[in-house]
This record gives sequence, C-alpha cells and structure tokens, in this order.
Amino acid sequence: MDAGNWLASVLTVVVALAASGGFWTWLSKRDTRKSATTQLLLGLAHDRIIFLGMSYIDRGWVTKDEYEDFVKYLWIPYSEFGGNGLAEKVKNEVDKLPMQGVHKNNSIRLVKESDERYRASSDGE
Repeated sequence: MDAGNWLASVLTVVVALAASGGFWTWLSKRDTRKSATTQLLLGLAHDRIIFLGMSYIDRGWVTKDEYEDFVKYLWIPYSEFGGNGLAEKVKNEVDKLPMQGVHKNNSIRLVKESDERYRASSDGE
C-alpha cells in the first residue's frame, strides 16, 4: 500500500466517524449537559438573590459591601445568563434601600439572624 492509498483510507475513516450518528449524539449530549449546568447555576443564583434581597428588604437597609457583592457576584452574572422576573423585582427594591455603614462582619450576623427568623416563621406554617 503506497502513501496515497494509506492517506485516502485514513481520510475515509475520519470522515466516516465524523459523519456517524455517535459523534453528533456526543456533541448533542455535551450541549444538553452545558444547558443543565447553566439552568442549575441560574436557579442557585435566583434563590440567593431572592433570599439575600428579601433579607435586606425586611431589615430596611443594606451596607455598601452587601450591595456591591449582591450586584457584582449575583445580579450581573444572573442577568447576563438571561435571568429576570421576580429576582429583578427584588433587585430593584434593594436598589431603593438606604445604605448604612455597618462593618461587613456585623452585616453577616444580621443576615444570619434574619435567616433564623425566616426558618422559625416557616416552621409554624
């Protein structure tokens, strides 16, 4: 077998594999998994935006650090992925809150206290 025939045989095998259903199925499943991952991340971001946003709204104010983290690490990526709806309404309400200069560690304690109040009120329902 000379080099020309060998190359033609290899090329035929490569084209046959590329055109086979298995290759396209693999690509399709890869996109599906990526889509599921995207949906999962959107769901987690949505949950976190609602939870933190409602905690801030219930409290009636937000610190500068909380607001910056909320927007930078949750809202911007969430909206770029196409998230909207209730999370957008919550974000808009958080935008209206007055800012108070509480140290970040204190604000974390306040969010934890808010979470405990939420759990306690949910247990009674």
